[in-house]
Formats: sequence, structure tokens, C-alpha cells
Amino acid sequence: MAISANDVKTLRERTGAGMMDCKHALQESNGDMEKAIDWLRKKGLQKVEKKAGRETREGIIQHYIHPGSRLGVLVEVNCETDFVARTDDFQIFTKDIAMHIAASKPIAVTREEIPTNVVDKEREIYFAQVKEQGKPDAIAAKIVDGKLDKFYQENCLLEQSFVKDPGKSVQDYLNEMIAKLGENMVIRRFVRFQLGD
Repeated sequence: MAISANDVKTLRERTGAGMMDCKHALQESNGDMEKAIDWLRKKGLQKVEKKAGRETREGIIQHYIHPGSRLGVLVEVNCETDFVARTDDFQIFTKDIAMHIAASKPIAVTREEIPTNVVDKEREIYFAQVKEQGKPDAIAAKIVDGKLDKFYQENCLLEQSFVKDPGKSVQDYLNEMIAKLGENMVIRRFVRFQLGD
């Protein structure tokens, strides 16, 4: 089946995928636009890991101001091209992330970004709690590690359950968008302001 350049262009605009990927997807789906989008999404999830090393120098700084203007968030989300940064899907994603940060109060994007002194203090508190229960050191260490994992899941943006879909993490949502848009994306940094804090 012959695929027109206009169809390829339309699919690229809808998905942000590369021209050749769009052409191949349309060929695989016999020109059906919706099936081509599904095909790109399935293939994209497999490519997420391959894209992880690619540079992300484009993107936007998104804001969210909660009604009443007592809480606000700025978040920087990067991608590879300004073409993707201007897509509706990318804009919606960044707004969702800003709103999530406002609601969930993460401390950092990843575990590695949480200051060592904060982690050490948490570990000390958890260890004291476990020792108070009279647990042996070997078991206490495992319990403390489990409590630290829970601490990370509650305080690291990428590990938190996504507020709009608690069945997946923010990292899962990010991976879906990387697959859908066909580019590496990174949530670089954020700042959350709350009146009186």
C-alpha cells in the first residue's frame, strides 16, 4: 500500500515520532492512523531504554498555581527537540507533573538527589524504632532498609504514585510519554512554594 507524505506528516504531528517511524507504522497498519499510533506506542516502549542516554537540551519550564494562589510549582522538563516541546502531549505532561508536585510534596526527583544527611537521619530514627522493639541487628537492618525504601517511594518524585492514576508511578508515566513522543525526556528539577513555609 502506498503511504502519502501527508499521512506521514499527520501521524508525526499527532505522535511526535520520527518520519521514518511514522512511515513504517503506517505501512505496518495498512494506512490505519489509529492502528499506526498503537503500533508506535508498542514499539516506543521497547525503545525507552535506548533513548535514555540521548541529550535533552530542549523543553520547557512549566508552572502550576493552585486556586487561591497560596501554592505554586515550577518544574523543568527537558526533551531532545523543540518540536516535541511544543506538542500538546508534552505540554499536558508537564502540567500534570507540576500539579502532581503541588499535591504530593516530593523532596527530590530521584533518590540520589535527597541529601545524605536527610537519609542518615531517617535511617537513625528507623533503627532506633526497630531496636526499641527488641529486634536482632540482622533483622533490624532489613527492616530499616524496607522503611527507607518506603521513605523513597513517598518522597522521590519518580517513585511516587501518580496522583491522576495511582496504579502507576511518575516514572511509568514518564516512560509512556517517552514511548509516545519518541524522544528521551527528563524531569530535571522543580521548586514548590507554599505560602508560610
